[in-house]
Amino acid sequence: MSKSNFVIDRVVKLFEQGIISYKDLSVEIVNILKSKRDEIVFKMKITSKEETEILNKRIEKLEKKIESIEKRYLRKKTK
Repeated sequence: MSKSNFVIDRVVKLFEQGIISYKDLSVEIVNILKSKRDEIVFKMKITSKEETEILNKRIEKLEKKIESIEKRYLRKKTK
């Protein structure tokens, strides 16, 4: 329950501090949500887009190597 009230508690603290303008409030809420999102992503150990692309390229290279080795193996077996 305390985790679900995190955002609400932060917003209440902002009101207590006297941040009244809508623009300041919206910026603070966005910052709070971004930090919470980053925290969740870190806990889930999700890779970034760049890391995913690099891993996909590595997998493609490995698949090509496997195919070439399989072809060589089949050629040797048929001879």
